[in-house]
Amino acid sequence: MTQEKKQLLLKDLSARLPYKPHVYIKNGKVYYVDIVLNGTYIHDWMTVPSCQNITIKPYLRPMSSMTEEEEAEYYALNAYEGVFPHNEDALDYVLEHHFDFRGLIEKGLALEAPEEMYNKN
Repeated sequence: MTQEKKQLLLKDLSARLPYKPHVYIKNGKVYYVDIVLNGTYIHDWMTVPSCQNITIKPYLRPMSSMTEEEEAEYYALNAYEGVFPHNEDALDYVLEHHFDFRGLIEKGLALEAPEEMYNKN
């Protein structure tokens, strides 16, 4: 993984920490980030030499998986209709609902979340 991709993943995952995203760790298990890190900052996992071969990929929802209700909520917060959030409230919304607005799934830095993974019901 290039340094640029590591930084993009770190930036994205760090912003999602308050929303407890699920992540894939190399051994194939799914964890909440706060449990995986166990009090360790995420950048330590990315930079500590003994952890360099660990694969961490968040499970994210493609923007195209937004329901009609979520779309209405999102566009009510977003000043412009488009894929990318244009204000802080819209950014918080996509982070909280685990949407992949940075295209991490396409870049191979994230996995597409199964539909039931983040189901709030």
